[in-house]
Amino acid sequence: MMKTVPWTSLLENGPIQASAPCRIDMGGTLDLGTFHYPLRPLAPCTVNIALNLKTRVTLVPHTAGRIQIRSIGFEPADVLLDEAPFDHPLGLMFAVASYFGASGVGIEIDSASPPRSALGGSSTAALALVAAFSRGAERSGAAGGATRAQMVRLAHGIESAVAGVPCGMQDQLAAAYGGVNGWYWQEDPMAGTPWRRQVLWDPSAHDDLARCLLVAYCGIPHESRDINGRWVRQFLAGGARHRWREIVACTHDFTEALAVKDLERAAAAMNRETAIRREMTPDVLDPTGQLLVADAMAAGCGARFAGAGGGGCIWALGPAATIGRLRGTWDHRLNAIPDARLLDVDIDGSGVMTNEP
Repeated sequence: MMKTVPWTSLLENGPIQASAPCRIDMGGTLDLGTFHYPLRPLAPCTVNIALNLKTRVTLVPHTAGRIQIRSIGFEPADVLLDEAPFDHPLGLMFAVASYFGASGVGIEIDSASPPRSALGGSSTAALALVAAFSRGAERSGAAGGATRAQMVRLAHGIESAVAGVPCGMQDQLAAAYGGVNGWYWQEDPMAGTPWRRQVLWDPSAHDDLARCLLVAYCGIPHESRDINGRWVRQFLAGGARHRWREIVACTHDFTEALAVKDLERAAAAMNRETAIRREMTPDVLDPTGQLLVADAMAAGCGARFAGAGGGGCIWALGPAATIGRLRGTWDHRLNAIPDARLLDVDIDGSGVMTNEP
């Protein structure tokens, strides 16, 4: 059992900060147990690429018995720890703080990605917050240092407990490990971790891949719960199972292509997967997303929504020269849409990091 941490006095000696990257993805939703358990004979996987758009959390001293959270895009919240609302827009952060008994702690959250951009922001913030609290507990002597795998499982477990809907694990994994990875789900459910990691792009060549990517924010926040909920209901009813088998096949094709740097083949797999998802849920792309995907396909690139779509971000992949031409097309289109823009992204190879004075 972890000892009680005297958070206020601990933080009076200096704040604790942690940061973690968000992600773009291919084969998302397959990381939900609802899907990957029944589909296990097909070895379902999800690919994600960690971006240098980091979420930073800072722990500072606050009033004893209370917890305060400040985050860009949300109203500040200051509540008694024992009465922290987990159904609040910042409820996941309150739940993490409650797990660590964070009485007298102020939490400051600063994200480089747009709010609700479908880049895994809330899960990334929760993973960074787990890392910061774990570092504080280690500093106080109340607990030993947590591994990346332990932080992933804890952050995912807390989110699953309070979300009220099925939750995947890919966001936490991208945040913890960074890089370009394929994650295979439940390859051996009796093993120590419920995933297997395949590094798909050597970290020394991350800059090469970054030149082959575009990420656009469509100007409209996403609402993944609606679309994810429909996918879950369709899958449970049995009517769309063949489509999910096709999605698994597309993700395998994408993974194999990316591992050997065959970007044309990877782009084709992206476009097939996007088309299947649009058949199931046409509103997975908002009107801007539909235009951006059409632009990308016309240019010979692959394009996909981030996360569960329905707004947020669209990302594209293709040879660097082709992506360079698409950049101009997308930039011109986005300039006419309020709040929409291309995001300045590189690949993050570090994953979660903590620092303190």
